Amino acid sequence: MLKDNLKNVEERVQAACDRAGRKREEVTLIAVSKTKPVEMLQEIYDENIRDFGENKVQELCDKIEKMPKDIKWHMIGHLQRNKVKYIVGQVALIHSVDSYRLAEEINIQAKKKNIIVPILVEVNIAHEDSKFGISEEDAVQLVEEIAELENVRIKGLMTIAPYVENAEDNRLYFRKIKDLSVDIAAKNIDNVSMEILSMGMTGDYEVAIEEGATMVRVGTGIFGERNYNKQ
Repeated sequence: MLKDNLKNVEERVQAACDRAGRKREEVTLIAVSKTKPVEMLQEIYDENIRDFGENKVQELCDKIEKMPKDIKWHMIGHLQRNKVKYIVGQVALIHSVDSYRLAEEINIQAKKKNIIVPILVEVNIAHEDSKFGISEEDAVQLVEEIAELENVRIKGLMTIAPYVENAEDNRLYFRKIKDLSVDIAAKNIDNVSMEILSMGMTGDYEVAIEEGATMVRVGTGIFGERNYNKQ
């Protein structure tokens, strides 16, 4: 079942790239494996997927111990400052940085390990009260502030679009994030690049790709419905 799910997602990613006139390698598919057992992750790993996304630090750390070492782990959930020390140096990318204080803590932990940590700034593009992220209006200022930190590198933006029945309803938000990334890139801020746009999930990743996503975070589409009893 998982193989078939993944094949279906891969075909849809390719089709979206074709429609947008983009190369398939421009888009990284992140298998969002939260609440899923390592056996399921291993099955997807065996299909040559190397990018996995997790929401919770504890679960992430547990899986890092058990899974092959060449996986690129993505922290995509809300990150508390007191948990930062557990994942710095363990993950390929932190997607969910939405405050200077969080970036500052990442910088402190990165300095201790003498490493540079790549991050994305999370933007709450639809101004949803239920979601984390900086507002579009405050994003540039936050990027400029974080850019001063020595051991953190901003690689782009991340957003979680609203839950919608029709993916087309989110096209506007994906376009807004893309425009924002272009505006930030044009400022040529030191230590900041806008090469990554992490946007699009199971319900709307095709539209996100058409609007410029370079990373899509697909969980249900690959692994099936989430099992919240395991929390």
